[in-house]
Formats: sequence, C-alpha cells, structure tokens
Amino acid sequence: MKEIQNSPYHQDNKQSVCYQVRFRRRQILFYGGHEISSIKEWFVSETKFRIVRIVISGAALLASFLGAGRGTAADPAWAAVLLCGVPIIVGAVKAVVTAHDITADVLVSLALLGSLALKDYFAAGEVAFIMEIGSALEDYTSEKARRGIEKLIRLTPKTARVRRHGAEKIVPAEDVRIGDTVIVLAGETIPVDGRVISGSSSVDQSVMTGESLPVDKAVGDAVISGTVNLYGVFEFRAEAAEKDSSLQRMIVLAQNAEAERAPVVKLADKWAAWLVIVTFCAAVVTFFANAALSGSYTTAFQRAVALLVVVCPCAFILATPTAIAAGIGSAARAGIIVKSGDSMQRFCDVDTAAFDKTGTLTCGKPELIAVVSANSAYSEDDLLRLAASAESRSEHPLGKAVVRAFTDRGGSAEPVTEFEVHAGKGISALCGGVHLLIGKKEFLGAAGISADDKAATAAAGGAAVIYIAADGRFAGFIVLADTVRESASEALRRLKEMGVSTLILTGDSRQAAEKICTETGADQVKAELLPQDKQKLISQLRRSGRKVCMTGDGINDAPALTAADASVAMGGIGSDIAVESSDAVLVADDLRRIPFLIGLSRRVMAKIKQNIAISLTLNAAAAACAAFGLLSPTAGALVHNAGSVFVVLNSLFLLNIRDTSDEKQK
Repeated sequence: MKEIQNSPYHQDNKQSVCYQVRFRRRQILFYGGHEISSIKEWFVSETKFRIVRIVISGAALLASFLGAGRGTAADPAWAAVLLCGVPIIVGAVKAVVTAHDITADVLVSLALLGSLALKDYFAAGEVAFIMEIGSALEDYTSEKARRGIEKLIRLTPKTARVRRHGAEKIVPAEDVRIGDTVIVLAGETIPVDGRVISGSSSVDQSVMTGESLPVDKAVGDAVISGTVNLYGVFEFRAEAAEKDSSLQRMIVLAQNAEAERAPVVKLADKWAAWLVIVTFCAAVVTFFANAALSGSYTTAFQRAVALLVVVCPCAFILATPTAIAAGIGSAARAGIIVKSGDSMQRFCDVDTAAFDKTGTLTCGKPELIAVVSANSAYSEDDLLRLAASAESRSEHPLGKAVVRAFTDRGGSAEPVTEFEVHAGKGISALCGGVHLLIGKKEFLGAAGISADDKAATAAAGGAAVIYIAADGRFAGFIVLADTVRESASEALRRLKEMGVSTLILTGDSRQAAEKICTETGADQVKAELLPQDKQKLISQLRRSGRKVCMTGDGINDAPALTAADASVAMGGIGSDIAVESSDAVLVADDLRRIPFLIGLSRRVMAKIKQNIAISLTLNAAAAACAAFGLLSPTAGALVHNAGSVFVVLNSLFLLNIRDTSDEKQK
C-alpha cells in the first residue's frame, strides 16, 4: 500500500489520502476511506469465468481422449489449450518481459508450446487443464477480499447533530469543525473526538478501547469517535475534525498493517527459476544427445518435449493447495473457519500468541461476582433483592447485570416507587418501605453516608462495585466483573506445551488485566493500551523475529489483527470488523481450537513438504524415461498426471485429523 500524493483525488480540504493496494495483481484504490473498485464484484465474476473454463476444457479433453478429432486441427483439446493454456503463456511472457521474473508458468508454457509443435494437442490441453485446476484450488483456499476496512468505514456516523449560532441542525459528519457543540442522544454513536460540556451519561467504549464495563461521562470528560452513548443526552465540544478522529486513525492503522504483512511466497514460484533452468538445460542436452545418437531431429525433439511435459510442475504446484484445502476442511469440522491458504501457512510458524482480554479471554459482559452485606439488618439475599428491584427501572448496563443475576436465581422484582435517576452517579428509590441509594461511592458520600474499606479492596481487583445504602445507612455492596471463559486456561496451557508463549493485550485497567493473567496462566500482560498501542506492540514483536498470532473480538482489535503474522477472531460474539480482519474465525468461541489450529497447520506444512518430495522424485524418474525415449509426450502427460493424483490422495489424509480436546474434557 502506498499514499498517492499526486492523485487527482488528493485535495487538501477533503479526507484526501488515496491509498493504492495490490490485490491479485490488480490495483485497488481507497480514497478517503472508500474503496473505488469493488473487490467483491471482481472476485465473484472471475471465479464464475474460471468455473466455465474448467468445465468446457474438461469436456473437450474427454472428447479428445475418446478419439473425437484426435491429432487433427479439429481436435477438441484445442478448447483446453485456448481457454486454459493461452492465459498461462500470456502471464509467463508478461512476468518475464515486464517484471523480469521467471515463474513456474514459464516451464508450463514451454511444455505447451512444445506439445503444440508436435501437434499433440491432447498433451498440451491436458497440461493446461491440470494447471488451471491447481490455480483454481489455490484461489479457492487463498485469501478472499477483506472487507473489514469497509465495515470500519460504515461504522463512522454519516451525520452529526450540532448547535451553531443557537440553532440545532443535522450536518454531515465530515463537516463538523473543531469547537462545534455536538449533541448525542441515547443509542447514538459519537461522531468525532471531544470533551463533555453539558449533561452526563454512560458510554460503551469497548469497540475502541476494549474496556469491559461502560464508562460514565460527566462534564470535562473526554469522549472518542466510534463509541456509543448508552442512555441520556449530553453535549460535547469537538476537539478534532472527523478525518482526524480516533476511528479514522484506526482505519488508517488497519490499512497500513494489512499492507505491511508480507504474503507467503508460493513454493512453486520460489524455486521456479532454478526448476526452469535445470529442466531447459536437460531438454537441450536430451535433444542434442538423441539427435547425435539417432540421427533424427524429429525423434530428438519429441523426446525433449516429452521431458518438458513430464517435468511440468503440475504435481509440484498441486502439492500446496490440495494439502491446504484438506487442512481447511479439517479445521472447519472443528469449528474453525480458515480464510485462506496463506493463513494456514502463517499459523505453522507461530511462536507467540497474543490475546485481547475483554470478549476474548473473558465473556465480555459484567457478571455478578459477590454480594457483601455491611449491615446485620440485611442479608446478602435481601441486598440483591432490593438492588435488583430498584435497578429494574434503570437502563444502566451494570443495573441490568444485577437484575439478570437476580432473575437467574429465580427472583422476582418487587414494586418500586419514587424512582429517580441521578445521571452519572446512581439511582434512588423506595422499595418495600426502604429508601435506597444505589450507585457510586461518591453518590452515597454526598448524602453523608460513608462506605467501609471492604468495597475499596474489591474495586482494586478491577471489578465494578455498586454501593447500597438503606434508610440513610450503608448496607453493603455488589461486585460485578467480567468472567474468564472456561476454555481460556486450557487453551493457554496447551499453547505453552507446544512451545508458544502467551501474552494478553488490553485497553482495560492494569488491576483487571493482571487478575485475568493470573487466572489464565498467561506469560505476560500489557494493559491500558489504545488500538494503535496494540498494533505497535505486535509490530515490535515481529521485528524482533517473533511469529505472532493475535486473537481478538472487537473493532479496537482490527489493527492488531491485521498487523500480526496470523490472526483469529471470535465468531460468536466478535464484531464483523474483527472477523473480516482476521485469518481464521472460531465459530463457537472455544479458545481450545487455537492450539489445535496451530498444530494442524504444522501437519499441513509437513504434508506439503512430503508431497513436494514425492512429486520431484517422480518427475526425475519420468524425465529419465522420457530422455531415453520410453515415454511419448502423451504418455508422459498421463504419467505426470498420475503423480498429481497421488499428491491429491495423500493430502486427503489430513481430513482425518480431529480436535480431541472436547473428549479430554468430558
């Protein structure tokens, strides 16, 4: 990816940066965060065209094999040559002429042209057809269009409610100026960064910072774009334009991180130059040696072409995509969606596993941890009943968590009167003749009620504490916290056994992060991180030589997910953007699937190396036979196709691999 400063789209008064991205040899432009060319439409149309080519070519080759027009200008195999072979030849020529790059297509093109020169159209068509099948398999398992950045863009509010010159009006979000007064209603997304000047509310910042619990906002507090106002109305003064907001900066981070992640080099292309040189030299030696021995240039040419055909790297090229396709199928049965072949290869080398905390290692929502009574007149059950009854009238997320815990225990809320919300502080209510104050410690303190130190100790552990006063006396408190997933500790233990170090990256407080680190057994923890901090840490680890797998669930994890060598998103509760930014998705949010995936990828890569060794050995033996005239071009094509079939069958053994972690748990 690069920034195009001289682009005609570049204007200083707009969201002006135009990004150019290479996608499957095609340039995609992102201007002001909006994709100019549709990757999805192109991918779908290209796939349909390829299927048509393969079907027609396969039918034509079958007709030729059965003898229809075999060896004549009307040989049906010409269809396979034109539909599958010509693109290969054109691509090979372009690579050599424009990029000075020798790929596996060069060797395939030589075999095709040699077969055509001998009028062995079936051999030429067969080689082209097998190569097209391999390419189709590779594309099927390769990375599909990433639309996570587009979804980040769609997350940005299109409009903002501002007050200018005493009048309130709706304007496009990009027209918000620094100093504007912006009004945010309940349920709306904050359009730009700013600071509250009037009102108070509770804001869900998890999408941007990863904080597990809502954050109360009052006058003087900062608010950031992309976060959601949960209830109430407040006004804030804009401190940044929309193009410079936190959300837009995260979009750029995700774009840059995606561009910096180097693609896995295809093994066939990696060794193609040497393979072409060695094979071409062998063909030349075969030609001159046979010409000298037999005195027939025709016979010598046939044997040289036969050698080119049998050495044509069909099995070599199929070795990777077939094994990866089988590995992806095995992963899918285990509840893991792996998006591409490149992704599967990247998981193989992982030696460091980084995890987001909220929603990944934890369940992502507050749960009741404890109810503590500080007044002998009220039992813990009494406190929960009174608090839940009062909170049943509240819209605050922590209040809803209290009600949920109470109803899960079979409780039923009692009638409440004189209910009042004190925004950003707490609530007051009359329940069963008891006057209740429920909320922050400061809320009770303003009423002359002081809490004991037990609550402060609970709060220090990273939990949220709701203080309760009854009839003017401190009655106790309720502790709420995000809980660790059942599969987290087991997953991290298995990763350590595989030699993979574990790290927690979170925007939450240090106390909450260290508590989760202790419970899960992670090696390290980094807390109070912004999205760009996570991305920088991942990049630093990679520069130090580590191969990093990042696992996350939120929008704030997108830059880190794209910056890592490999990435996993939580599919059950994860955001669409995290899912689209990742290489693999856990359908059931079972973290034990991550060590299984890494182990599976290692077996896939071992199978690929095995396939390559077998295909090269077979090709070498067949080349020797062709050089001595024991194989014609057509027979050579059939022999080397037998190698391709063997590679495919060998790869299918990967489908038998299953994750046994569930059975061990039972």
